[in-house]
Amino acid sequence: MNIEYAIIVKNKTRLEALIERFNTKAQAKFYIESLGGNFDDYVREHETFHHALVELQTQLSKVVKNKTIERLYLPSFLFSEKNLIIVIGQDGLVANTAKYSKGCPIVAVNPDKERYDGVLLPFDTSDFLVGVEQVISKQYQSKTMRFAEAKLNDGQRLLAFNDLFIGASSHVSARYKIAFNKTIEEHSSSGLIVSTPAGSTGWLSSIFNMAYGVASMFEKNLKPKKPKLKDNELLFAVREPFQSIRTQTGITAGIIKGQNHLTIESLMPTGGIIFSDGIESDFLKFNSGAIVTIGIAAETANIVMNK
Repeated sequence: MNIEYAIIVKNKTRLEALIERFNTKAQAKFYIESLGGNFDDYVREHETFHHALVELQTQLSKVVKNKTIERLYLPSFLFSEKNLIIVIGQDGLVANTAKYSKGCPIVAVNPDKERYDGVLLPFDTSDFLVGVEQVISKQYQSKTMRFAEAKLNDGQRLLAFNDLFIGASSHVSARYKIAFNKTIEEHSSSGLIVSTPAGSTGWLSSIFNMAYGVASMFEKNLKPKKPKLKDNELLFAVREPFQSIRTQTGITAGIIKGQNHLTIESLMPTGGIIFSDGIESDFLKFNSGAIVTIGIAAETANIVMNK
């Protein structure tokens, strides 16, 4: 199938979000500077991003028809096999886009190399067009990445490119029953993170940093290790599990692979949620009676590589 349209996916800059909140740039500046913040950094970030966006749009228009959408509209946007997706922004935007991409090739562009790590952004505005042309000519190389899947007992499901969060919507303890490798426990914790290989350098890494930081106070020779997952593996970690008369802490982490699943039953009358890739507005309710099965999804994301 030939590519007929390129869809550029972007997110609002921090400055744009501030102006939405305070109505004008001047009011936003007053607010940030009154708190001792550096408003110029917001402006530089905004200008750098929009310079890169205009450059991308200008180059792309010479090759293929295109339109730009905001991340906000991803859940309701219908991608087709005739689309090429171009993501310009932070690494997290690639994750947010991938789970709605329906296998369309994704060319991910880093608009600001001095600000963003670019783990999932192999291109910039100087070379992204090479990736676009390779996709159009069907001669591109890509990395196929797997999703995590949360499936509820009522049939609802949610995909995650980086990670899933299962817990409470506020800072109260999450209560649930967890089953893994034929072991069942009742838990009270700050919730669970389930990470894909793509997400192992994100939220999950911060959990490892915390665990090693605390453990190193008592074990001086402890050497931190970062999780390395295979393509067909997920890693779950329970955040701050609390042991009591009713709750246990034997299941705190594990590897999910193949047909192996993690099952969690909510014991929360209200406020239980499941969301993915940091988008709290796109969530599943996870209240008493809900049972979720976590595993590897059949869907994949198609990330174009820079040869």
